[in-house]
Amino acid sequence: MSYAAFKMVHSPTGVENCVAAFLTHSAAPSGSSNNSMMQVDLPSSPSGFPEHSSAAAGQWGFSPRVRDTGSGGEFLPNLVVTKGNVLEVYRLRLQTGKARSSRGSETGMALGAKREGDIAGISSAWLELICHHRLNGNVESMAVLSHGRDGRLRRDAIMLTFRDAKISVLDFDEAKHSLRTSSLHYFEGPDFQHLKRGREKFPRGPLVRSDPHGRCAGVLLYGCQLVLMKAAQVGYDLGEEDESTATSVIAYAHIEFSYVVSLRDMEMKHIKDFVFLHGYIEPVVLVLHEKEPTWAGRVAMKSHTSIITALSINTTLKQHPLIWSADNLPYDAYKLLAVPAPIGGVLVVCANSLHYHSQSSSCSLALNDFAVSPEGSTEFPKSKISVEFDAANATWISHDVAIFSTKTGNLFLLSLVFDGRIVQRLELSKSRASVLSSCICTVGDTFFFLGSRLGDSLLVQFITGSSSTEPLVNLKTLKDEHDEIDEEIEGPSPKRLRRASSDVSHDAVSADELSLYYSSSATPDSPKKKTFTFAVRDSLVNIGPLRDFAYGFPVSSDSSASSGSKQSSYELVACSGHGKNGSISILQRSIRPELITEVELQGCKGIWTVYHKVGQSESSALPPQTLDEEEYHAYLIISLESRTMVLETGEMLGEVTESVDYYIEGPTIFAGNLFGRRRIVQVYARGVRLLDGAVMTQDLQIEHILSDSDSVKKDAATAIAFATIADPFILLQMTDGNIKLIVGDMETQTVSAAVTSSLYHSEDPVTACSLHHDKGHRWFRRLSGDMWHTLGVPDVLERDLGFSFDQGDIYCIICRESGKFEIYELPGMTCVYSVDRFTYGFSVLIDSSVSSKGAVCNGTLPTAQDESNKDSLPEAGIKLKVVSVCMETWGEKFESPFLFAVLNDGTLLCYHAFCYEGYESNSTVEEEGLVNGIAINKDTSSARFRNLRFVRAPLDLVSAGEEVAEGSSVDSQRIISFKNVGGMRGVFLTGARPMWLMLCRERIRPHPQYCDGSILAFTPLHNVNCTHGLIYVSNQGLLKICQLPSLINYDNDWPVQKVLLRGTPHQITYHGDTNLYALIVSFPVLHPSYMVFPALGDQLTGYQTDQMDSVEVEGGHNLVSTEDFEVRIMKPAKKGVVWEIKGTIKMQVAENAITARIVSIKNVTTDQMKNLLAIGTAYAQGEDVASRGRIILVVVGPESDDTNAKEIYSKELKGAISAIASLQGHLLVAIGTKIILHTWNGSELNGAAFFDAPLYVVSLNVVKNFVLFGDIHKSIYFLCWKEEGAQLILLAKDFGSLDCFTTEFLIDGTTLSLLVSDSRKNVQIFSFAPKSVESWKGQKLLSRGEFHLGAHVAKFLRLQMLPTPSSPRSNRFALFFGTLDGSIAFIAPLDELMFRRLQTLQRKLVDAVPHVGGLNPRSFRQFRSDGEAHRPGPDNIVDCELLSQYEILPLDQQAEIARQIGTTRSQILSNFRDLMLSTNFF
Repeated sequence: MSYAAFKMVHSPTGVENCVAAFLTHSAAPSGSSNNSMMQVDLPSSPSGFPEHSSAAAGQWGFSPRVRDTGSGGEFLPNLVVTKGNVLEVYRLRLQTGKARSSRGSETGMALGAKREGDIAGISSAWLELICHHRLNGNVESMAVLSHGRDGRLRRDAIMLTFRDAKISVLDFDEAKHSLRTSSLHYFEGPDFQHLKRGREKFPRGPLVRSDPHGRCAGVLLYGCQLVLMKAAQVGYDLGEEDESTATSVIAYAHIEFSYVVSLRDMEMKHIKDFVFLHGYIEPVVLVLHEKEPTWAGRVAMKSHTSIITALSINTTLKQHPLIWSADNLPYDAYKLLAVPAPIGGVLVVCANSLHYHSQSSSCSLALNDFAVSPEGSTEFPKSKISVEFDAANATWISHDVAIFSTKTGNLFLLSLVFDGRIVQRLELSKSRASVLSSCICTVGDTFFFLGSRLGDSLLVQFITGSSSTEPLVNLKTLKDEHDEIDEEIEGPSPKRLRRASSDVSHDAVSADELSLYYSSSATPDSPKKKTFTFAVRDSLVNIGPLRDFAYGFPVSSDSSASSGSKQSSYELVACSGHGKNGSISILQRSIRPELITEVELQGCKGIWTVYHKVGQSESSALPPQTLDEEEYHAYLIISLESRTMVLETGEMLGEVTESVDYYIEGPTIFAGNLFGRRRIVQVYARGVRLLDGAVMTQDLQIEHILSDSDSVKKDAATAIAFATIADPFILLQMTDGNIKLIVGDMETQTVSAAVTSSLYHSEDPVTACSLHHDKGHRWFRRLSGDMWHTLGVPDVLERDLGFSFDQGDIYCIICRESGKFEIYELPGMTCVYSVDRFTYGFSVLIDSSVSSKGAVCNGTLPTAQDESNKDSLPEAGIKLKVVSVCMETWGEKFESPFLFAVLNDGTLLCYHAFCYEGYESNSTVEEEGLVNGIAINKDTSSARFRNLRFVRAPLDLVSAGEEVAEGSSVDSQRIISFKNVGGMRGVFLTGARPMWLMLCRERIRPHPQYCDGSILAFTPLHNVNCTHGLIYVSNQGLLKICQLPSLINYDNDWPVQKVLLRGTPHQITYHGDTNLYALIVSFPVLHPSYMVFPALGDQLTGYQTDQMDSVEVEGGHNLVSTEDFEVRIMKPAKKGVVWEIKGTIKMQVAENAITARIVSIKNVTTDQMKNLLAIGTAYAQGEDVASRGRIILVVVGPESDDTNAKEIYSKELKGAISAIASLQGHLLVAIGTKIILHTWNGSELNGAAFFDAPLYVVSLNVVKNFVLFGDIHKSIYFLCWKEEGAQLILLAKDFGSLDCFTTEFLIDGTTLSLLVSDSRKNVQIFSFAPKSVESWKGQKLLSRGEFHLGAHVAKFLRLQMLPTPSSPRSNRFALFFGTLDGSIAFIAPLDELMFRRLQTLQRKLVDAVPHVGGLNPRSFRQFRSDGEAHRPGPDNIVDCELLSQYEILPLDQQAEIARQIGTTRSQILSNFRDLMLSTNFF
C-alpha cells in the first residue's frame, strides 16, 4: 500500500489577477481638508494610525499621497494580486525627491524597486506586503466592491470566485491585521443543479464584475446564469448613527443579498463577457454574446455574429429591462471595456478591430488587414499601426486614454477623440515594449500594474502632458531610461538569422520608440493630444511557468561537505518564462555565502565587530547616517572558552590581544558601541569595561552593579549571563534571573548602574531580554497619541539625558519564566505593554490592560478560564520559556517593529507590530482603573500602549518539536540583527539549524543555511577587503569570512538568480561528468514560406505580428514568422555571475527540438558505457506533410571539439521524437505511436524491440528494467524489458481515459508505485498488484491515491530522501516537481503509522482552523473529473499545506487537538520535522 504526503515548498509566483482597492484605508473624501495638510511620507494604516483617529486624520497620512498640479493629493489604493491559490495585498510607498533615504542607499526599498530619477516629484516607488494568504482554491476572477463617494470613511471589499460556483467577499480586519470573510455565496450541489442545464464541462470558471459606483455586482456562472448581488448602502460596523459619528466611523462595503437571473431565458446565448457601465442612475450591465456562433471555416460567409445588450438593473424589484443593444459585431469580439465618465459607453475589443458603442454614438477602428467591415457599413477607418489584439489586456490611464498590453508584450495607447459625450473616432499609437502580461490595472492616477504569468510583474509610473506644451522630461533623459528598462525586461539580444518584426521594432532608431514618449503635433482640426512618459518603479519576481528543470552541483560547491549537507548543496536550474521573457532560474533553498577566507578556531563562544569613531567627519557632504553605514569596523572580538582574542579589522586581520586593554583573561559576554561609536563596550562575566579604541577608560565591576538593596547576595555565584546595548543604555541579564540597567552619560562618557530592583521577582525570573531603539519617526511614541512628540518636540527626559531628538526612544523587552512578555520604557522603567502566556504563540498579541477586561485574550480563550486551565494541559510537564528575544525596525521611517523570540524547544516566534484602536474598549481601563484586578494610576495607564498589537507572521519552516534539557544547544540559539549584509537587512538565527530572516517588502523571508551545519556565532563585517560581509563560526571549529552572493534576489521563497535568454526555454538536462547543462531554446525568426511549408509553395499569405505592413519579400516569396530551435550548452558560473554559452547545436528550418536528455548508452562492440546527449526533434511543416523527426547523439565535454558539443550521429525517423530514456545501456525512443528500443554499436542505432502506443507518448520513465510511459489521452502503461528474447512486455495499464502531462515512479523501499499528473491538475498514484482480484489478473493498474494539486505539472524529479533517526531507510525517493504557475512542491512516501496520525490530524484541522474565504480544504483536494465517469480512489495522500496550520496554533489548542486524536504535540511536531529533514533538498 502506498501512502504519501504533499508539501508545497515554494508559493506560486505567476500573477493571474490584479485589482486596486481601498482595503486597509479609506479614500480621501471629496472636499476634505486633508488635501491642504502636510504632504509627507508617513506610515499608513494599519501600521500607522487608523484613520478614524482625529489626530491621525489631521496630521498623518494613511497611505502615500501623489502630488497633483490640480486639486492636491489623493490617497493611493492597495494593490491586490492573486497567484494561483495565493492572495496578496500590497501598499504602495512613495519617496519624493526631497525626502530621499537618509541612509543614502537602496537598502530601505524593496529589492525590485527601480530608481530612474525624479518624475513628477517622485524619486522612487515600491510595493510593501500587508498580508499574504494561501487559499483552499484557485481564484478564477476578482473584482472590487467599491466604497461610496459620500464623504464617509468607507472601505472596499474584494470579491473572489472559485470553481464551480463559489463566491467569497473579503474585507480587511484591523483587529487581526488580515483579511476576513464578509459573506459566502454558493451555487453548487443538488439545489442548483438546474443552473447547469445538463452541462458538466465549462470552458472557464465564474466571472465577476462590479458596478463602478459600488451599488451591486454580478457573477456569470455556468456560461448563461448571471448572479446579481446587491451591495448594502451602509457598513455593517455601523449601528445607530448620527451626523457627528457618520463621518468618523469606518463602513465596509458588503453584499446584502443575491439572486440568479437566467440570461438564456432572455435570449442571450454563448455569452463571452459582461461589464457594468458608467454614468447611469441605476446600474446598467452590458452583455457580449453570440446568437448564432460561427467558426474559422465559415468566416467568409458569416463573420459578424456578436451582439451587445444593455440591461438596467433594479435589484429591489428584480426587474431588468433592456435599454439598448447593438449587433453586427465581429465574431472574434471577446472583451468589453467600460469607458469611464464623463464619456461613458463601452469599448468592444476584437482580435482585429476595436468598436465603441453608446446609446448616442458608435465608431470603429480596423487594426489590421484581417478586419472585415460590417455589412452595410460605408467606411471602416484603419489604424496606421498593424496589430492583433487577441488575448490583450487593457485598463484606463485617463478618462479618454486606454493602454493595451498585447500578446507579444507591446503597449499601445488608444485615444478617444470626443466632443461632449460623442466619440468621433479612435486613434491608436504604439508606446513601448513591456512584459507579456496576464492582467493589468490602474493604481491611483499615476501608476499601473502589469501582472504576468510569463515574466516578472511590473509597477509602472506614468505622467501625462500635452503635445502643445514642453515635455516634463527631455528626450535624452527618456531615451536613457528606456534603454535601461528594455534591457531589464528583455535582456541582451542574441544574434539571429532574421528576427521577427516584433523584435526589429525594438531596435528601430525612431525617437518616439526609444524614448517611450509618444508625441504628435496638434493640427488645427484636431484637439491637443496627450503625451505619456513611463518609468518602471518596481517588479515582482516570477519563476513560472516551470516547464522543466534539472539539478546539479554549482561551481562553488564544497566537495568536503557531509552527506546531509551535500543534498542541500544541489542547485535547481529551471526553465522559466516565455518568448522575450524567457530565462533560466537558478534556485537554492539554502544560502551558501561566498567564502573569502577561513581559519580553524576551536572553542569559540561568540564573535562581535565594533566601530571606533575618533571624531566628527564634518567635511563630508553625506548625511551622518550614511557615513555611519559606510564606516568600517575597527576591531573583531572573539570569545573563547577561557580567554578573549582581539583583532584589528584593517586591510588584514591582525591580532592585537596583548597590546590592548580589553579583558582577555576570560570569555566575553557581549561587545558593542556607545556614545555615537566613540566608545567600545566589553561585557564579561564579572563586569563592564569601557574603551576608547584600545585604551580602557572605565571598568565597572559587578560589585558596583549590584546594589545593596538587591534581594540577592553579592557573591561569586552571581555573574552576567547576557547583555545587550542600545546607545546609551546597557542591559545586563544575571545568572540568577535578575536584570540590571547601565546608563551612559554623554558629557562625561562614563557609565553607571541604575536602580532596577522593581523588575526582579524571585518567583518569576527573567529568561530573555533585549533593548529596542525606536529611531527616526518613533513608531512607538505615536501609539500614545502625543502628537507634539511625533512632530519633533523633545521632551523633558531627552533634555535631562543630554542627547538629541534623533536618538529616538529606547525600550526594554523582558520575557519571564512564567511566559510573561513585557515592554518597559527607558530610563524610567515604566511598563507600557505586557502579555501573559507569550510562549503559547497566540495569533494576535494584545496588551493585558485591554485583554483582561474583554471576552477574548489574545484572540483565543477567556482570561478567567486561562488561569484555571494553565496547569491542566496534557503537556504541562514541558515548560516552555523564551531563551532569546529581539525587536527590530532597522531604522526605516515606514517600518513597524518586528518581534522575534526563540523558545527552549526550538520554536521560533515572529510577530509584526500594528496599531489598532477598538471602538468598544477605548475607555474601559480608564473608567475601571483596574488591570487584572489591581488598582492602577490613570496617569500610568494612559502611558500604556493599549493600541499596540502584534500579529504573528507565519514562517514556512518547522522549528519546534525538540525537547531539550537545560543548558543544551538550543540555549545557544541567539537572534543577531544586521542592517546591511550584502544590501540586506534582517536577523540571523544561530544554532543547530541556522536561519537568515531577511526583511523584504515588510515581509520576513526565512532562508536557511545548511552548508556548514550548526553555526555557533555570527556577526556582520565591513572593511576594505570585505564590504558589507559577514563572519560566522561553524560547529567544526572553522571561522569563515564571507559575503552574500550578488545578483541574487532574496525577495522570494527561495533565493533565485535569473539568466535572461531572450527566447523560450523548453527542456534542460544536466551532464554530471562535465558540469554542463544542455538547454533547448526557441525564438521567433522570419523565413520564406517555401522553406517552412514546402507543400504549399507560395500559396501561403505572409503574416506577421504587430508590424504587418512591413512584411518583406525576398525573391518573390512571402516571409512567415516561425520558431527556430537550438540546443545551447551552458556552463554554470558562480553565484551572481552570468552563465557562459559553451556551444550551440542549431536545428534545421521548421525543425522543433522536442526533448533533450543525457543518456547512458553501452557500446555493444566494446561493452563500454558512455554518457551522451540525445536530442529528439520533429518537423512542423503542416498537415499535408508526413510527420518525421530526427534522433541526434552529441558528445559533450572535453571529447568534443572547441564548442563542447560534437554531433556523432543523426538519423531521420518516421514520426516525431517525443521522449527519450536509457534502459540498461540501450536507448528507448518514443517515435509517434511507437516506442522503439535501440542498441548502439559505436556508429549506428539499431532497433531491438518495440511497443505500439495508443496515440502519442508524452513521457518515458525507467527504473531497472521497468518502463512507465504516459499517453496524451489514454493514461499510463507499465512495461517490462526482458533481455532474453529482446521484448517489451505490457504488464498492466490504466483502463480509464486520462490526458497525461507527465509520469514518474514513486519508490518506497521495496514498493514501486506509478504517479501521473493530468490536464485537470490532478495527480494519481497507481500500483501493479497482480494478486489482487480487482486487477483482472494483473492487467489493470489499481488506483492507490488521488489528489488535486490546483496546478499543471510538467515534470517530476525523483530524488533520494535523506535518512532520519526515526526512519533510517535510504531506499526512499520523493518526487519533486514544479508547476506552470511558478510553485514548487514534492510528494514523499510515508510510513503507515505516520500517515494514519497525520490523516487524523488533517481531518481535525478542517473544522478547527478558520479558512480564509470560507473555502473547504477537503473539497479543494478532491479529484476533479469535470463530469466524466470516474471511480473515486482511496484517500492516501495527506495535505501538508493544511497540516502546517497546526504549527501556528496556540500551544493550548495544539495540545488539545493532539489529545483528541490520541497523540501528543511532541509526536506530531516530530513527524513534521522528520518529513522536513528527509526532503531537505537544495
